[in-house]
Amino acid sequence: MNPNAEFDLIVYGATGYTGRLVAEHLAQRYGVGGEVKWAMAGRSAAKLAEVRDEIGAPKDTPLVVADASDPASLRDMVRRTKAVITTVGPYQLYGSDLVAACAEAGTDYLDLCGEPNWMRRMIDAHEATAKKSGARILFSCGFDSIPFELGVYFAQETAKAKLGAPAPRVKGRVRDMKGGLSGGTAASGKATMEAIQKDPSQMAVMMSDYGLTPGFVGPAAPASNAPYDDPDVGPVAPFMMAVINVKNVHRSNLLMGHAYGTDFVYDEMVMGGPGGPGFTDLGSLPGGGPKPGEGPTKEERETGFYDILFIATGADGRQVRTSVKGDKDPGYGSTSKMLAETAIALVNAPDVKGGIWTPGAALQGRLVERLSKHAGLTFAVE
Repeated sequence: MNPNAEFDLIVYGATGYTGRLVAEHLAQRYGVGGEVKWAMAGRSAAKLAEVRDEIGAPKDTPLVVADASDPASLRDMVRRTKAVITTVGPYQLYGSDLVAACAEAGTDYLDLCGEPNWMRRMIDAHEATAKKSGARILFSCGFDSIPFELGVYFAQETAKAKLGAPAPRVKGRVRDMKGGLSGGTAASGKATMEAIQKDPSQMAVMMSDYGLTPGFVGPAAPASNAPYDDPDVGPVAPFMMAVINVKNVHRSNLLMGHAYGTDFVYDEMVMGGPGGPGFTDLGSLPGGGPKPGEGPTKEERETGFYDILFIATGADGRQVRTSVKGDKDPGYGSTSKMLAETAIALVNAPDVKGGIWTPGAALQGRLVERLSKHAGLTFAVE
């Protein structure tokens, strides 16, 4: 961590759709210059000032000009802060220089990445540097994949308490969900497809549950690409985000020294069969979905929610059931709060060593507690 920095956090991309929501959460909950010292960053000082006023942030909210196409401006920005929160995606187009700058400078980095092909490239390129500098790099700090990664962690803690050991098998089942898809999510999906077309070797990372665990491959999960009748919950169908979440759950297990065992099996499906509550497939959206910078209305964010069931089955067949619920739409209202609060939890955790982490492995129970208190998440034993 960068101990002498003038800011705890800089929100980079604060003029974009999600970055604005992150800044709004910080302004409303923490003010400016108090318990959390934070700043807004983006390409245009004028646009930053406009957004600052629109979200009701104080006039003295610090503004920092930085541009993804100018690596020197990124290096200047990261030297001024303990942590950078970036919502400037697709990350494979706009994130690589920022990860490199943070890893080099010992500055923490947090994003909303759902692009495993790029994440694996960053792990291979920068993990050693981050370990040396003390930078903690955290990808996937939003709906992909915190509720799933921490949901498995919470289910396993419950299994240890009730069954006496972690469960070798956990199922994630999306029970209910209401929320829109963002332009950023659509753009990330498109960028990933294009990257794989250019470099087919990236497909191996996308196709493997262990694409983010260099040097380790565990047992295969049951096929999750077609509907079937799950004996534990009834009809289930494929869940669009499993391709990201399952990889992050296995990376989390690896980073915690295989706390769930080396034979751990995890999969995700949507309950209710086809037409269940999972996100729409990108290809079926008119025009490929919303444009970057677009997203659901305030009312859609406020009335959105999600409810995910986790079923942990012990070696002897006994089960525990737990759930994670969020009080806003998954992709924006809830994601923006999770990202902001994970950054604060990380800055307040100097004991976490440098490296490329998952949020759950880095912060474990501390993050469960913080998100329960400040981000509208509920973790429950059923």
